[in-house]
Amino acid sequence: MLDMKYSLLIEATDDLNSFGFYSPDLEGFTGVGNSIEDCLYKAKWGMEEHVALLRVHGLPVPAPLGEPNFPFKTPDLCLLKPWVVHLT
Repeated sequence: MLDMKYSLLIEATDDLNSFGFYSPDLEGFTGVGNSIEDCLYKAKWGMEEHVALLRVHGLPVPAPLGEPNFPFKTPDLCLLKPWVVHLT
């Protein structure tokens, strides 16, 4: 089960073993992974660390914007398959 508070956008690249990801809800949070699963794993822990660093530095932590979702985009940035995971 995915246990994330923020949405995550995963983008495919021209390289079949490279994906980028970021959270539109969490400014400044980005990363890369070797697969969709790798991106999800890295994002889960990365988001927690990112929020912790914001708190340490006294910066505002944004509230999650509703139900998190995890769309996937192809290299040409056309939405390939919108899939939403509800984390309840």
